[in-house]
Amino acid sequence: MSRSKEMIQVELCENLQIHNKQENKKRRSNAALKTTGVELLMKCINIPATNDSVELYIIDSAGKETLVDSCEKMWGEPSLLCLVFDLSSEQSFANCSRWLERVRAHCQGLHVPGVLVGNKSDLSARREVQASVAKEWAQSRGLEYHETSAKEMENCDAPLLCLAQAFHSLYQEHRETIQNLNPG
Repeated sequence: MSRSKEMIQVELCENLQIHNKQENKKRRSNAALKTTGVELLMKCINIPATNDSVELYIIDSAGKETLVDSCEKMWGEPSLLCLVFDLSSEQSFANCSRWLERVRAHCQGLHVPGVLVGNKSDLSARREVQASVAKEWAQSRGLEYHETSAKEMENCDAPLLCLAQAFHSLYQEHRETIQNLNPG
């Protein structure tokens, strides 16, 4: 099993945690769960067409400025990056630039594969960020783009699978490099 640390800088209320449908119904009937501090989550992702899985360790900071220093200490040397923004908030999308700059400065030039996730796709009438704009922004920064609805549990696995596959590919490349160093 491959292990990875992943950062999630969240600029929205809902978490991108995976819940079963029964838990999701409870969430909707109560108030939506919100990240108020920093959460550390673990999600195991099976890599299709292999017998491998990747454990993603997710640091969810809810994009709160007051938690930046604490979060940066927790980041260590991240393997992956997931920036999440609220599709119904232009400001939330704009904040992704600042978070990405922070992460890249923290990583001191190391390449960190990642995804940009536009959440709240269920709020189409309140959408302020068009998919084409977000996708172009993500691609220009070397990120994959996904849209989700944490509330409706739509497409929530896709960004995590993308990250797990990226980590798995890097792991395989490093493993092959090391094996090639050992003759025989």
